[in-house]
Amino acid sequence: MSTHQTAGGLVCVGIGMTLGSHISPLARSYIEQADVVFAGVSDGLVERWLQRMHADVRSLQPYYAHGKSRMHTYRQMVDAMLVEVRAGRRVCGVFYGHPGVFAWVPHKAIEMARSEGYHARMEPGISAEDCLYADLGIDPGTCGCQHFEASQLLVYRRRIDPSAWLILWQAGLAGDRSLKRFSTGPAYRHVLVDVLARDYPMDHEVIVYQAATLPIGAPRIERTTLRALPGAQLGMADTLAIPPAQAMELDAEICARLAALDAASEEVTA
Repeated sequence: MSTHQTAGGLVCVGIGMTLGSHISPLARSYIEQADVVFAGVSDGLVERWLQRMHADVRSLQPYYAHGKSRMHTYRQMVDAMLVEVRAGRRVCGVFYGHPGVFAWVPHKAIEMARSEGYHARMEPGISAEDCLYADLGIDPGTCGCQHFEASQLLVYRRRIDPSAWLILWQAGLAGDRSLKRFSTGPAYRHVLVDVLARDYPMDHEVIVYQAATLPIGAPRIERTTLRALPGAQLGMADTLAIPPAQAMELDAEICARLAALDAASEEVTA
């Protein structure tokens, strides 16, 4: 790990979604060579696994509390890591999945460390998105794939393309604007259904997905309909994957322009 000229540095690594299966050799090296390791991972089992790689692993989970703003929690996590960086230590922040995907803390910690002159970088990991593509057999290049955080989709006027896949992250938190809850209920999902019904029929399939976190486990893949969605059991780790509801529509005007360009190109090369 490279260090600041007066010592101290930060690297945030991703260890993937499935325990022990997704970690890269470089991420493991950063963990083993750090002076102190902070763990923002899925459960205590993963923390114990990390402790086999390093003697000083400090959990970030105790910063969470019911009724406490997650943003306040996140700032405390950043401060905890930066205190050690400023003390001249090589710090490794370990996060499940990819440390740059739906993870405010790694981005902010790296930004602050760099602004203070310390070396800081991010090492990517296998994300829930990567697992979703594999488990559901989705190729985003086939018809496109759009991603939104569920509450963001509700609060802002976003444009949905129903001819592409739609992926909604943190679906169990849909509608939460307090940043204090760990789930919302059926009434909030009714609002989500009303928004989605602008572009999808009520009998359209939706898939509740959660990546496997243990090698012996299986991903959660539950198929239901948009109409039945309010009654589904959803937590903050659950994702909604919505298949296309219609075929892609050709843009005749643009196709004509491209055909003209092709014809002109053929004339030049003839």
